Amino acid sequence: MSSIRNNWTKEEIASIYNKPILSLIYEAASIHRQFHDPQEVQVCTLLSVKTGGCPEDCAYCPQAARYHTDIEVHKLLPVEEVLKNAQKARDAGSTRFCMGAAWREVRDNKDFDAILEMVKGVNQLGMEVCCTLGMLTEHQATKLKEAGLYAYNHNIDTSEEHYKEIISTRNFNDRLETLQHVRKAKLSVCSGGIIGMGESDEDRIGMLLTLVNQPEHPESVPVNALVPVEGTPLEHHKRVSVWEMIRMIATARLIMPRAMVRLSAGRINMNTEEQALCFLAGANSIFAGEKLLTTPNPEEDKDKEMFQTLNLKPRKAFKGNKIKIEPLAG
Repeated sequence: MSSIRNNWTKEEIASIYNKPILSLIYEAASIHRQFHDPQEVQVCTLLSVKTGGCPEDCAYCPQAARYHTDIEVHKLLPVEEVLKNAQKARDAGSTRFCMGAAWREVRDNKDFDAILEMVKGVNQLGMEVCCTLGMLTEHQATKLKEAGLYAYNHNIDTSEEHYKEIISTRNFNDRLETLQHVRKAKLSVCSGGIIGMGESDEDRIGMLLTLVNQPEHPESVPVNALVPVEGTPLEHHKRVSVWEMIRMIATARLIMPRAMVRLSAGRINMNTEEQALCFLAGANSIFAGEKLLTTPNPEEDKDKEMFQTLNLKPRKAFKGNKIKIEPLAG
């Protein structure tokens, strides 16, 4: 089970995913200890640097222009404001700073130039710098790499079969093509998905199958629970149970043992005991701060209290990663 493979079958993953939950947690915890320090959890911060007005129709997203939600739309933040937020995040203990912009794709214009300046500035703070900006070309990925970007997030969201039920403004292969561009630029790949969008267990297994059979496993695999937002097509969906989250986290840990498995959206609805089970099952990263892009997130004080209760320690930036970017001089 601890070998690194890229030739999994859906049946093999299903046999893991469907194990009795306590056996699944035990096996995942055992593998987690082989590849990671179980007391370490990376603390990340995600900032929306451009909010709302997106032309996409992702059914889960309040930033789509076509949906009537109460988010505060704003254009790209000034570079100086973003860097102040990054400094504040670092001072609070975050070692990874992620910047998200509500774009369908990156365009070569002054906004992209500003993003490059943001990347350079955050890189100088010694943090892992991650962006999620929509689709991008290999040339754009290379420019981000040269600016000091460490990782690029581009979630596949769900299985290829269920994808068309969630998004119609791009297709599943568009997602994979962007990941290919990211990989060619030698950036760290961050890619996961969301559960609770009306998908089946088979869809969840299919999503994991796509991720694990990439040429290289993603260095980072966010596992998100849908946070239903009023005004979106999925506003009436119910919260998934913690056991469903654990099943996804544990399966991801077992088939992608070296990856950072990130307990992401939906954590606001989990108590310390539920989060502890997620860490036991192999999650080793959280997002700190009061918001995760536009959805609520636990307050920093609660996370610090949880770390003390569970005797967890923050994971240092770049630890154990194949791709390392030195902070730029000046």
